[in-house]
Amino acid sequence: MGSYQTVQCGAASLQEQSAWYALHIRAKHEKRVAAELVRRGVNVFLPLVTEVHKWSDRNMKVEIPLFSCYAFVNLDSSPEARVSVLRAPGVLALVGGNSEGAVIPDHEIESIRALLTKKLPFAAHSFLNVGQRVRIRGGALDGIEGILTRCASGSRLVLSVQTIQRSLSISVEGYQVEVVGQQAKVC
Repeated sequence: MGSYQTVQCGAASLQEQSAWYALHIRAKHEKRVAAELVRRGVNVFLPLVTEVHKWSDRNMKVEIPLFSCYAFVNLDSSPEARVSVLRAPGVLALVGGNSEGAVIPDHEIESIRALLTKKLPFAAHSFLNVGQRVRIRGGALDGIEGILTRCASGSRLVLSVQTIQRSLSISVEGYQVEVVGQQAKVC
């Protein structure tokens, strides 16, 4: 993959009662929906990745959503805020077990932002619901938490967004990792 970039739009100051939610969006409408929501004053996080697409006559860098058909919004708890977002063209639903959507923990959004900001290589990974939750200690990824998939040559850390069941995998070779709530261990 090429370079990595995120688009964060909307109000800089968020209310204390606001929380992150995932939006399920029509395929290939993520950027349009994000632009419309920003126009409506909604704080949107649409992580993008730059890929090189090849056509018969040229190569072109194209920014595509990291998670196809999903974007993240930071909303206050009012029903009006949800309705305003749900009425945007291209929005299918808030992701979650109920009509109000499930809150995404801030640390999941911040982990994705940190990974994209550092411009480190990563790969898409199948969603994991089991495994040990670990935290990296030291280096460029200090403090990032995820699930360790194996601890030997080729250790990988999986960052997951539970609500949309999507994950990213990153190599943690040479980093010190610790099981969340326990002592550090070098893989």
